[in-house]
Amino acid sequence: MWAVWWVWIVAGFALGVLEVLAPGYIFLGFAIGAVVIGAGLGLGLLGGSLPLLLLVFALASVAAWLVLRRTMGLREGQVKLWDRDIND
Repeated sequence: MWAVWWVWIVAGFALGVLEVLAPGYIFLGFAIGAVVIGAGLGLGLLGGSLPLLLLVFALASVAAWLVLRRTMGLREGQVKLWDRDIND
């Protein structure tokens, strides 16, 4: 089951839907990693052993998260300004 490409693609889309429901760029890296594994399996670029797939999934997810953090996160030098107090 882990070596079937469409399972990884469906899991990636499910994690993408979960990211829409709980935004914060938490699940989006995992979703991109799962789609990358599914594409690699579908194109025949990856083998079928589970430890190898999990290692590539982890590396792809971390790389996707770092790219998302760099492009979507706070910019360097950007400061969050508070203009209202919660007690007002």
